[in-house]
Amino acid sequence: MGAKSWWSRTDSWLLEAALGLAVVLVGVFGVLLPALGVVGLMAPTDTREVEPETAARVPNTVTDAVTNHGMTLTGTQQADLVFAEPDPGQRLLLALPEIVGSLLLLLILVLLVQTARTLRCGDVFVPVNARRLNVIGLTVLVQAFLVPVLPSLTTQILVSGTPMAEQVPFSVTLTGDYVLLAFFILALGEVFRRGTKLRADTEGLV
Repeated sequence: MGAKSWWSRTDSWLLEAALGLAVVLVGVFGVLLPALGVVGLMAPTDTREVEPETAARVPNTVTDAVTNHGMTLTGTQQADLVFAEPDPGQRLLLALPEIVGSLLLLLILVLLVQTARTLRCGDVFVPVNARRLNVIGLTVLVQAFLVPVLPSLTTQILVSGTPMAEQVPFSVTLTGDYVLLAFFILALGEVFRRGTKLRADTEGLV
């Protein structure tokens, strides 16, 4: 007799529901609300966390903050670049990193939902899931580089041509965690691909 699977149809529905809820939350709070702020239908993002050139040049209090061109820089090691009344272009640049990061995360979540649906049929080792894992791995790899770079790049555009540019240097901190995760997912996708190919070859011999 074959062993009974510990994974039930109810488990599949619960997993899909959890992933679906994550899709809704990321879509609303990571994409929709920031986008509404950009077009002026909601309070826009007006603050960007930055690393100032030197802690000594940036004051500790709001009352003594460095202010120029409608921008206020307050803090020491981690400073806040605050825009009093950001224009549409500034609102877009301030919200862009969050929106792009959320869109990439949405893509991953949607692919995971589609992969989870195959559990209902009792078989996740199908060619389409191998392709989905490859897309997820590549998306995570893009996140590893784009998510840290985009805030720094948009910050430089925001302060370009103002005296505030001297206070806020271009700085990017990259970590290898997401890169390792991306290669792990890509390797898993290759395992799926070879497994499905091997099974197809075996079934062809029967």
